[in-house]
Amino acid sequence: MTAKVHALLKSRDSTFRAGDKDALRTARAKLSRAIREAKRTHSQRIHGHFQSSGDTPHMWQGIQSITNYRPAPPACDSDASLPDALNSFYARFEAQNDMTARETILAPEDQMLCLTTADVRKTLCRVNPWKAAGPDNIPGRVLRESAEQLAYVFTDIVNISLSSAVIPTCLKTTTIIPMPKKSPVSCLYDYRPVVLTPIIMKCFERLIMMQIKDLLPSSLDPMQFAYRPNRSTDDAISTSLQHHTKKLSLLGINTSLCNWILDFLTGRPQSVRIGNSTSSTTTLNTGAPQGCVLSPLLFTLLTHDCAAMHSSNHIIKFADDTTVVGLISKNDESANREEVQRLTAWCKANNLSLNVEKMKEMVVDFRRAQSDHSPLNIDGSNVEIV
Repeated sequence: MTAKVHALLKSRDSTFRAGDKDALRTARAKLSRAIREAKRTHSQRIHGHFQSSGDTPHMWQGIQSITNYRPAPPACDSDASLPDALNSFYARFEAQNDMTARETILAPEDQMLCLTTADVRKTLCRVNPWKAAGPDNIPGRVLRESAEQLAYVFTDIVNISLSSAVIPTCLKTTTIIPMPKKSPVSCLYDYRPVVLTPIIMKCFERLIMMQIKDLLPSSLDPMQFAYRPNRSTDDAISTSLQHHTKKLSLLGINTSLCNWILDFLTGRPQSVRIGNSTSSTTTLNTGAPQGCVLSPLLFTLLTHDCAAMHSSNHIIKFADDTTVVGLISKNDESANREEVQRLTAWCKANNLSLNVEKMKEMVVDFRRAQSDHSPLNIDGSNVEIV
């Protein structure tokens, strides 16, 4: 199944529903030609794996393609205590949070956000029916097929939630399904958390996200290359080589919406499920929750004011991967080192933890007589030079 065949399949189905016999005949002919071409290309690719008898790995890849071989994913440990251990591990940053979330008092002129039934219906119609259901066990197919009947009810629910700045706890509940990154597993870090949240809440988040984006300035954080349209890691690399609620208010988000986002980020019940074993529930008030539509945008808004202080430096961001690029001239590294220390202080002030073990420092020196370079030191630990 190639992208071309998939597109022609959709085209054939749409012409069939339209009832145009001539167009349907043409669509079927194009689909048949594309299928034959895809089969021929696939056959040639498989045949290429066996052209050289001395290339054993290439031949093995061909056998895997023919037999549709897929290695079994590593399974989680059946230890009954593992779900609770992982739940505590995933909630480890909660213990560092000693701040109490407080809503902002609404001003008389503050306008409440109100969504329309048409927008809610359109979002429900776009639900992916194959998405895994969240903790509420409501499948996406039900929401999509019943969009017309549910649109009015859900519009009332989300508008009441927006006006009161309160989200029902059942919509904030999270279930984590841990998946081993490798086998055998040696520590809790080797489990990747796959987060399930209610699909209907994802729909609400998409609607709110569109409203937030309409309120944001177009010049927001030009050095952030993740979660932005028409931007990629290539853009971030190219730029590198060339040279929460309070922040939301400063960006033009009205107070009522800020309070709603505050409630969205706090009081989130979380549990871990492995097979038939489920951990106890932990309530989180820290961080941008995984598995949520709004989280990437909110993280971008949190970090938008993390910018370089010196003109010789740039801070390039791709989600939470950050690169400090500095031009050092006349052996004066003070601006570059000051920038790193300022970034460290900014992270502490914004409750973000730096993983010094994963940090790398790359020094590019074009001089003939290269001098020794002392490594950067962050919180008493030296950064590895590569």
